[in-house]
Amino acid sequence: MPRIQSALDLEEIPSPSTLCKAFNRLDMAVWQVLLNISVTLLPTNGVVGIDASGFDRSHASQHYTKRTKLTIQQLKVTLLVDTRVNAIIDLHVTMTRKHDSQIAPSLIKRNTDEAVILLGDMGYDDQKIRALAREEGVRPVIKHREFSPLHKAWNSRLDAEIYGQRSQNETVNSRIKRKYGAFVRSRRWWKQFRELVVGCLTHNIDKVL
Repeated sequence: MPRIQSALDLEEIPSPSTLCKAFNRLDMAVWQVLLNISVTLLPTNGVVGIDASGFDRSHASQHYTKRTKLTIQQLKVTLLVDTRVNAIIDLHVTMTRKHDSQIAPSLIKRNTDEAVILLGDMGYDDQKIRALAREEGVRPVIKHREFSPLHKAWNSRLDAEIYGQRSQNETVNSRIKRKYGAFVRSRRWWKQFRELVVGCLTHNIDKVL
Protein backbone atom coordinates (compact mmCIF):
# COMPACT_ATOMS: atom_id res chain seq x y z
CA MET A 1 0.00 0.00 0.00
CA PRO A 2 2.79 2.58 0.62
CA ARG A 3 3.83 2.27 -3.04
CA ILE A 4 0.24 2.84 -4.19
CA GLN A 5 -0.12 5.77 -1.80
CA SER A 6 3.07 7.30 -3.18
CA ALA A 7 2.09 6.72 -6.83
CA LEU A 8 -1.28 8.43 -6.29
CA ASP A 9 0.27 11.19 -4.18
CA LEU A 10 -2.10 10.53 -1.28
CA GLU A 11 -1.45 11.96 2.15
CA GLU A 12 -3.31 9.04 3.70
CA ILE A 13 -5.03 5.89 2.51
CA PRO A 14 -8.85 6.24 2.29
CA SER A 15 -10.89 4.13 4.68
CA PRO A 16 -12.61 0.99 3.32
CA SER A 17 -16.04 2.65 3.58
CA THR A 18 -14.83 5.60 1.48
CA LEU A 19 -13.48 3.27 -1.18
CA CYS A 20 -16.74 1.31 -1.17
CA LYS A 21 -18.82 4.47 -1.69
CA ALA A 22 -16.53 5.60 -4.52
CA PHE A 23 -16.87 2.19 -6.13
CA ASN A 24 -20.67 2.52 -6.00
CA ARG A 25 -20.67 6.00 -7.52
CA LEU A 26 -18.75 5.03 -10.65
CA ASP A 27 -21.09 3.81 -13.40
CA MET A 28 -20.48 0.63 -15.33
CA ALA A 29 -19.71 2.76 -18.41
CA VAL A 30 -16.74 4.33 -16.61
CA TRP A 31 -15.22 0.95 -15.82
CA GLN A 32 -15.82 -0.13 -19.42
CA VAL A 33 -13.92 2.91 -20.70
CA LEU A 34 -11.05 2.21 -18.30
CA LEU A 35 -10.93 -1.38 -19.58
CA ASN A 36 -10.76 -0.11 -23.17
CA ILE A 37 -7.93 2.27 -22.26
CA SER A 38 -5.96 -0.53 -20.59
CA VAL A 39 -6.08 -2.52 -23.84
CA THR A 40 -4.40 0.33 -25.74
CA LEU A 41 -1.37 0.03 -23.43
CA LEU A 42 -0.65 -3.50 -24.67
CA PRO A 43 0.76 -4.66 -28.07
CA THR A 44 -2.28 -6.63 -29.26
CA ASN A 45 -2.24 -8.44 -32.60
CA GLY A 46 -5.92 -8.54 -33.63
CA VAL A 47 -6.27 -12.32 -33.21
CA VAL A 48 -8.93 -12.67 -30.51
CA GLY A 49 -10.57 -15.69 -28.94
CA ILE A 50 -14.04 -15.84 -27.44
CA ASP A 51 -15.01 -18.21 -24.64
CA ALA A 52 -17.31 -18.34 -21.61
CA SER A 53 -16.76 -19.41 -18.03
CA GLY A 54 -18.82 -19.52 -14.84
CA PHE A 55 -18.22 -17.51 -11.67
CA ASP A 56 -19.96 -18.62 -8.48
CA ARG A 57 -22.26 -15.97 -7.03
CA SER A 58 -23.44 -17.89 -3.97
CA HIS A 59 -20.07 -17.68 -2.21
CA ALA A 60 -20.78 -14.25 -0.73
CA SER A 61 -23.78 -15.35 1.32
CA GLN A 62 -25.73 -18.60 1.14
CA HIS A 63 -28.43 -17.02 3.33
CA TYR A 64 -28.78 -14.08 0.93
CA THR A 65 -29.13 -16.24 -2.17
CA LYS A 66 -31.78 -18.40 -0.50
CA ARG A 67 -33.69 -15.41 0.92
CA THR A 68 -33.81 -13.64 -2.44
CA LYS A 69 -34.56 -16.91 -4.26
CA LEU A 70 -31.61 -16.66 -6.61
CA THR A 71 -31.97 -19.78 -8.73
CA ILE A 72 -28.98 -18.95 -10.93
CA GLN A 73 -25.97 -19.82 -8.79
CA GLN A 74 -23.38 -18.72 -11.36
CA LEU A 75 -22.73 -15.74 -13.57
CA LYS A 76 -21.86 -16.56 -17.15
CA VAL A 77 -18.85 -14.46 -18.15
CA THR A 78 -17.78 -14.37 -21.80
CA LEU A 79 -14.32 -12.95 -22.43
CA LEU A 80 -12.85 -11.60 -25.64
CA VAL A 81 -9.09 -12.19 -25.30
CA ASP A 82 -6.17 -11.11 -27.43
CA THR A 83 -4.03 -14.19 -28.03
CA ARG A 84 -0.69 -12.37 -28.23
CA VAL A 85 -0.56 -10.72 -24.81
CA ASN A 86 -3.60 -12.32 -23.13
CA ALA A 87 -5.27 -8.93 -22.74
CA ILE A 88 -9.00 -8.95 -22.02
CA ILE A 89 -10.47 -6.73 -24.72
CA ASP A 90 -14.10 -6.98 -23.64
CA LEU A 91 -16.50 -9.08 -21.60
CA HIS A 92 -20.18 -9.92 -21.36
CA VAL A 93 -21.82 -10.90 -18.08
CA THR A 94 -25.26 -12.45 -17.73
CA MET A 95 -27.35 -14.10 -15.02
CA THR A 96 -29.52 -15.89 -17.59
CA ARG A 97 -28.72 -19.01 -19.54
CA LYS A 98 -28.10 -17.24 -22.83
CA HIS A 99 -26.56 -19.42 -25.51
CA ASP A 100 -23.07 -18.49 -26.71
CA SER A 101 -24.43 -17.67 -30.17
CA GLN A 102 -26.67 -14.97 -28.64
CA ILE A 103 -23.79 -13.30 -26.81
CA ALA A 104 -21.12 -13.21 -29.51
CA PRO A 105 -22.78 -10.65 -31.86
CA SER A 106 -22.70 -7.78 -29.34
CA LEU A 107 -19.01 -8.44 -28.55
CA ILE A 108 -18.15 -8.52 -32.26
CA LYS A 109 -19.95 -5.24 -33.00
CA ARG A 110 -18.30 -3.45 -30.08
CA ASN A 111 -14.76 -4.51 -30.99
CA THR A 112 -14.39 -4.34 -34.75
CA ASP A 113 -11.34 -2.05 -34.35
CA GLU A 114 -9.55 -4.55 -32.11
CA ALA A 115 -10.43 -7.82 -33.87
CA VAL A 116 -9.05 -9.03 -37.18
CA ILE A 117 -9.50 -12.78 -36.63
CA LEU A 118 -12.14 -14.27 -34.32
CA LEU A 119 -11.47 -17.71 -32.82
CA GLY A 120 -14.31 -19.74 -31.33
CA ASP A 121 -15.17 -23.33 -30.44
CA MET A 122 -18.26 -25.27 -31.55
CA GLY A 123 -20.45 -23.35 -29.10
CA TYR A 124 -20.23 -20.39 -31.50
CA ASP A 125 -21.04 -22.44 -34.59
CA ASP A 126 -23.67 -20.21 -36.15
CA GLN A 127 -23.80 -18.93 -39.71
CA LYS A 128 -25.23 -15.61 -38.50
CA ILE A 129 -22.13 -15.05 -36.35
CA ARG A 130 -19.86 -15.85 -39.29
CA ALA A 131 -21.82 -13.54 -41.60
CA LEU A 132 -21.80 -10.70 -39.06
CA ALA A 133 -18.06 -11.05 -38.49
CA ARG A 134 -17.34 -10.88 -42.22
CA GLU A 135 -19.59 -7.84 -42.59
CA GLU A 136 -17.56 -6.11 -39.89
CA GLY A 137 -14.26 -7.04 -41.57
CA VAL A 138 -13.40 -9.82 -39.10
CA ARG A 139 -12.29 -13.28 -40.27
CA PRO A 140 -14.19 -15.98 -38.32
CA VAL A 141 -12.22 -19.14 -37.46
CA ILE A 142 -14.93 -21.13 -35.70
CA LYS A 143 -15.23 -24.90 -35.52
CA HIS A 144 -18.32 -26.55 -36.96
CA ARG A 145 -20.42 -29.04 -35.06
CA GLU A 146 -19.84 -32.27 -36.94
CA PHE A 147 -23.29 -33.40 -38.05
CA SER A 148 -22.08 -34.64 -41.44
CA PRO A 149 -18.87 -35.55 -43.31
CA LEU A 150 -18.98 -32.07 -44.86
CA HIS A 151 -18.66 -30.45 -41.42
CA LYS A 152 -15.70 -32.70 -40.64
CA ALA A 153 -14.09 -31.66 -43.91
CA TRP A 154 -14.57 -27.98 -43.09
CA ASN A 155 -12.98 -28.47 -39.68
CA SER A 156 -10.00 -30.28 -41.18
CA ARG A 157 -9.39 -27.22 -43.39
CA LEU A 158 -9.19 -24.80 -40.45
CA ASP A 159 -5.78 -23.23 -39.95
CA ALA A 160 -4.60 -25.36 -37.02
CA GLU A 161 -1.85 -22.92 -36.04
CA ILE A 162 -4.24 -19.98 -35.76
CA TYR A 163 -7.09 -21.95 -34.20
CA GLY A 164 -4.69 -23.41 -31.62
CA GLN A 165 -4.25 -19.92 -30.18
CA ARG A 166 -7.82 -20.15 -28.84
CA SER A 167 -6.38 -22.00 -25.83
CA GLN A 168 -5.20 -18.61 -24.55
CA ASN A 169 -8.80 -17.96 -23.50
CA GLU A 170 -8.65 -20.90 -21.12
CA THR A 171 -5.31 -19.66 -19.82
CA VAL A 172 -6.77 -16.24 -19.01
CA ASN A 173 -9.90 -17.72 -17.40
CA SER A 174 -7.75 -19.97 -15.24
CA ARG A 175 -5.39 -17.15 -14.26
CA ILE A 176 -8.20 -14.82 -13.18
CA LYS A 177 -9.84 -17.51 -11.06
CA ARG A 178 -6.57 -18.54 -9.44
CA LYS A 179 -5.42 -14.99 -8.73
CA TYR A 180 -8.69 -13.21 -7.90
CA GLY A 181 -11.05 -16.06 -7.07
CA ALA A 182 -13.62 -18.14 -8.97
CA PHE A 183 -16.48 -16.28 -7.29
CA VAL A 184 -17.86 -12.79 -6.78
CA ARG A 185 -18.01 -11.30 -3.30
CA SER A 186 -20.66 -8.62 -3.90
CA ARG A 187 -24.25 -9.39 -3.01
CA ARG A 188 -26.11 -7.17 -5.47
CA TRP A 189 -26.11 -8.22 -9.12
CA TRP A 190 -24.98 -4.82 -10.46
CA LYS A 191 -22.04 -4.81 -8.05
CA GLN A 192 -21.16 -8.34 -9.17
CA PHE A 193 -21.00 -7.14 -12.78
CA ARG A 194 -18.72 -4.25 -11.79
CA GLU A 195 -16.55 -6.53 -9.70
CA LEU A 196 -15.87 -8.72 -12.74
CA VAL A 197 -15.05 -5.73 -14.96
CA VAL A 198 -12.64 -4.41 -12.32
CA GLY A 199 -11.03 -7.86 -12.16
CA CYS A 200 -10.47 -7.82 -15.93
CA LEU A 201 -9.10 -4.27 -15.75
CA THR A 202 -6.71 -5.31 -12.98
CA HIS A 203 -5.58 -8.28 -15.10
CA ASN A 204 -4.72 -5.96 -18.01
CA ILE A 205 -2.86 -3.49 -15.81
CA ASP A 206 -0.93 -6.39 -14.32
CA LYS A 207 0.06 -7.45 -17.86
CA VAL A 208 1.21 -3.90 -18.62
CA LEU A 209 3.38 -3.78 -15.51
